[in-house]
This record gives sequence, C-alpha cells and structure tokens, in this order.
Amino acid sequence: MHLKRLFLIAVCALAAVAAPPAVRQALAEDAAKPADPGLSDVLTDLLHGVEGQNSTSGPDKRVPFGREEVQLSFAPLVKQTAPAVVNVYASQTAKVTSPFEGDPFFEEFFGRAQPRAQSSLGSGVLVDPSGVIVTNYHVIKDADEVKVATADGREFTSKVMLKDETLDLAVLKISADKPFPVIAIGDSDALEVGDLVLAIGNPFGVGQTTTSGIVSALARSHIGVSDSGYFIQTDAAINPGNSGGALINMGGQLVGINTAIYSRSGGSIGIGFAIPSNMVRAFADAAKAGLDFFERPYIGAEFEAVTPQIAESLGMEKPTGALVSSVDATGPAGKAGLKPGDVVLSLNNTPVEGIEALDYRMATLSIGSKATFAVLSKGKQATMEIPLERAPEGAKAAEVTLHGRSPFAGAKVAELSPRLAQRLGLRTDLKGVTVVDINRDSPAADFGFQPGDIVREVNGTSIDTAATLAQIAQQDTRWWRFTVERGGQTLRQVLRY
Repeated sequence: MHLKRLFLIAVCALAAVAAPPAVRQALAEDAAKPADPGLSDVLTDLLHGVEGQNSTSGPDKRVPFGREEVQLSFAPLVKQTAPAVVNVYASQTAKVTSPFEGDPFFEEFFGRAQPRAQSSLGSGVLVDPSGVIVTNYHVIKDADEVKVATADGREFTSKVMLKDETLDLAVLKISADKPFPVIAIGDSDALEVGDLVLAIGNPFGVGQTTTSGIVSALARSHIGVSDSGYFIQTDAAINPGNSGGALINMGGQLVGINTAIYSRSGGSIGIGFAIPSNMVRAFADAAKAGLDFFERPYIGAEFEAVTPQIAESLGMEKPTGALVSSVDATGPAGKAGLKPGDVVLSLNNTPVEGIEALDYRMATLSIGSKATFAVLSKGKQATMEIPLERAPEGAKAAEVTLHGRSPFAGAKVAELSPRLAQRLGLRTDLKGVTVVDINRDSPAADFGFQPGDIVREVNGTSIDTAATLAQIAQQDTRWWRFTVERGGQTLRQVLRY
C-alpha cells in the first residue's frame, strides 16, 4: 500500500517539476484551494508514520515540510530578546589574614596584609523599562559594588533593591534617560517537557551567547542549589557566567532565570537548571513594592515530606503531598481546621508532589488572597479555604547589637517572631534569640557566627531574650561556653578568648 502511494507521489512530483511555468502556477493555485488532501498533506502524513485520519499529531506540532521550514531560524527571536540580557560584574574587598598578623616584629619588616579585590561575573535580565534587573543572589553575594553592562555597550553602577539567598534571586536597579528594552515575564506553569527554549547569557566572560535546547524536566528538586527546590531542567548549554541569564520560550517570553548546571568538569553536559518565571515575577513585584525582604504568605503551619512508610501507614497509594507537622491554633490554618497529621494533596486544584512544590506554589501567591487546599485527613479527603496573611511581627522585634570582649561582639540579635523567622529562612514555629546580622570585621564574624543562628545557652545561662544575651556578652571573662542551634543541629563550643 505505502509503496504504491510513494510511486504515485514520485510520478506526480516529477510531472509537476517538468510542467511549463503556466501549468505549475495553475497547480499551485489549485493546491491553495481547500480541496482534497494534496501532495504536501500526503507527505506530511507519511512523515508522521500515519495515514490521514489516524494522525494523532496536533496542528501546531509537526515535522517540518519544505525547504523554507527547514531553514527557519531563531535569529528574529534573539534580536527581540537579547538586548534585555545584561552582564553583571560584582566586586568585593576580601580580608587577607596572615599567620604573623599582630606580631610587631614581622609587621615592622613585612607590613600588614593588604585587602585583596575579588570579582565575580554573571548575567541579568531587564524586566522593567525603568531599569529593574533580575539576577542570581550568588552572582552579587557579599559584593561591595555591582556594575551592569548592557548589550549596547553602556555601563551602569547598580543598586541592590532586594536579595534572598534561600531563593538565589536578587533584583538590581539602574537608571538612564531613556527606557530600557525588556523581556516580558511568561507563565512557567505553561511549560511542557519537550518545549523549545533559548538560554541567553555571558558564559566565561566571552560576550553574550545564545544556546538552544528543550525543557528536559519540570519541578526538579534536591539539586543543592538553594533552599528553593523547584527548578526547570533544560539541555540548552549553560556555563559559568550564564547565571542570572534568561531562559526564553518561542514566544519571546522569560520562563526562567538560568541558575546552575550539573557537571563534574565545570562545563555544560546538557543538564542545566533555571528558576521558574512565576517565582521571578513574585520576587520582582516584591522588590518594586519596596519590601526589605521577600514575604511569603503565612498560614501558621509547617510541613515535612511524606515518606513511603508514612504513605503506607495513611493508606496512600504513593508518597505524595506535604505532611502537616505543626499548626498554630490561632493562625489561619488552625482556624480553618488543618491539623497535624493531615496531608496536603493539592493547592488551588494543582497537585502538590512534595513540600518543595508546596513552598513554591505558596510563594507565588499574593498575601491577602485565599487558597483552596485539598487535604487527606483521617483517611478522608476534604477541601478547605485558608486566608493567606502576612506573618506576625511579634511583640518584641527590637534588634540589639552586642558589644564587649566576647565572641558575640559585632552580632546583631533579636527575639524570633514568625515574620523574622521567614526573613531569615527559618521555620516560623521556632522560638528563641537569633543572630540577625554580622559585622564583617568583628569577633562574631571571625568565630563563624551566621545570620539564623539561634543562641540557646551561654556560660550556663539559658537565653530567652535579647537583653539577657546582651548582658552576658558584657561579662569580664576569658572563658566562654555556649550552645547554638543552626539548621536544626545543636552546636556546642568551649573556647578561651
């Protein structure tokens, strides 16, 4: 059957080529009419491996037919979007320590160790004509100065509007007399595995580069890039320097911020990860609203992963969803009826595969709105509507800077509230006194204290208020014994200082 049809097609094709120009024009006009399937339709069906009515291919996705389609180019798409992708140069002055520092003899002859300048290179994307740029946090981390070079060769000194290490996102601002070119932010939830994408950035500092590929996977987690475990995976080549660059779809919309690669050599092997554009949009909106940190909606509940053992004990077919570990009875979730032991299965009719997916979905929702949760509670499925509120500030949010001859000198501390915990990337149900910030050139920085550390005990005294810690830090002693909670682990230290 197929051989017979192919023979007829070949004869028709030869006849069409050998025909006079007038005949070929008539054939072309006939082909343009909505008549019976012609030569191109038959060839298309054969290339799909099916015959006419059995074709399952959609009208928008098919094998290219004809030389014109084979010669299609991404060039118009690149010309449209590339001007909005910028280079980001971050510099900082690193403190250089010497084993002889403080020794009068060696400092007399060799001098003090001089600070050394360090720099990092990355990319960014203009998302607002006023000069708002989205990039990665790790590109500008600890930078003293951040400069931006646009595609047309201009260079600007930028201001950091907002940054969040847990999301690995940062927003910069540059200014000029004329509006900047931008890339519209698209809907990353509309992406499907197999969709074509382009990655634009500045790898290795060689200049702006564009690579093409497809979406390899969605909702990737546990890749160790940041606390946010929800990434788009692509095989478009992403190399060092591409961080913060644009991942765009075939509509010229931003669908992701290129963030990391999986590689043993440091070069691209076809496994790259991008932060979804829906998260980027929410983060950029927070920066333009003038917020000092990215606020996530608060419902007063904490979650943990559903393990296969938990799923079996709850009668679930597979481990999916997010298990409720704790609930504030006075919070929105507690008032709506959510209880510890319940499993959140979906949010606003979108399935929740795990706690990473729930965190991502929650972060992209607006404070002040309501969300519909489908939960499994005591073996039965239920639906509840929970208001999304701003995290409570707490009664004692004052920050205290510690002084004196103690390992804590130079640390800024405060008593934990749900809002402060959210700002530091901690569980909102934690209590205690936490380190909010560290002076870079202070004993606290030298001893390795970090923002988010919770000080539990110092020299035998339990720390429950910032005032108590400030008073103990003034003690006249050379021996210090303290307990700190960091990332869920308890650290105990004894030292002479």
